[in-house]
Amino acid sequence: MSEAAPNSKPILVTGAAGFIGFHVARRLVETGHRVVGVDNLTAYYDPALKQARLAALKPFAAFRFEKVDLADRGRAATLFAEGFAHVVHLAAQPGVRYSLVDPHAYVDANVTGFLNVLEGCRQNGCRHLIYASSSSVYGANTKVPFCTSDTADHPVSLYGATKKANEAMAHAYAHIYALPVTGLRFFTVYGPWGRPDMAPWLFTEAILAGRPIRLFNHGRMRRDFTYIDDIVEAVVRLIARPPAGDPDWSGQAPDPARSLAPWRLYNIGNNSPVELEAFVRALEAAIGKRAIRELVAMQPGDVVETYADVDDIRAAVGFKPATPIEEGLRRFVAWYLGYTKK
Repeated sequence: MSEAAPNSKPILVTGAAGFIGFHVARRLVETGHRVVGVDNLTAYYDPALKQARLAALKPFAAFRFEKVDLADRGRAATLFAEGFAHVVHLAAQPGVRYSLVDPHAYVDANVTGFLNVLEGCRQNGCRHLIYASSSSVYGANTKVPFCTSDTADHPVSLYGATKKANEAMAHAYAHIYALPVTGLRFFTVYGPWGRPDMAPWLFTEAILAGRPIRLFNHGRMRRDFTYIDDIVEAVVRLIARPPAGDPDWSGQAPDPARSLAPWRLYNIGNNSPVELEAFVRALEAAIGKRAIRELVAMQPGDVVETYADVDDIRAAVGFKPATPIEEGLRRFVAWYLGYTKK
């Protein structure tokens, strides 16, 4: 897409060996843009999957990979000194449940790493920084659909808290340095090349092996499952659309998604939550085998329902989720079987 790269400089995509970062980088190089991809190849899950994603990007001459830990201030500064006009920051320590196991990993990657990204952008003339936030910032909110104009001040996981911190840090830099920054609250992204710690992979693996699948909150969960291609389409459309300050914004009645500064928040979700049982039935149909269900209690840090209001991003870039869960899971299962040779 020509609007994605308004000049000849490469676009920096962090987390390029990760699930969303890989897909964004591939879409950009497939449409003729130069991309520098960065990842630290952490072993949070099997690094072989990350290496396989990078191998899929290797044939593109317009893609260059650099192994960098963004929490390393010196390495990050050297990277950003190249002077990227557009940065898509998707590197992070993901996972709500793992934040109960290793909380320090979240501060290192999601707070310190993000600070180094902000510094790199503001010191080297970045025209637009897009970064990944999460639906997890809505935390204890129960009014649905979740809307960016609602406050989100009660995170229920450290992961969600670090993503909320990213939004606040980004606003400070937008306010002080006029750095255009857009935060994207992703809702339960799934699809080919997805993470092995998420439900599509875990459930598919268990169903094929004849093992039970664990349905938290006794299966009474609803998620706004969002197919990866829909996520990527929205991200790519936003790259060349840096936010301007909203002159109508008022500190007397502050809209949490806007600002006088060049700072903006959007939800990116399917705008159609799916009950976990319906998700499992669609997965069973894609696999051609019944699941053995194990109903278990709610996990600490989890929420019962996610549901994205996407009116703002639809108005901004015409975003419209286009992939039903049945089709998305069919594509995921086909990829999974090919990747694992099962």
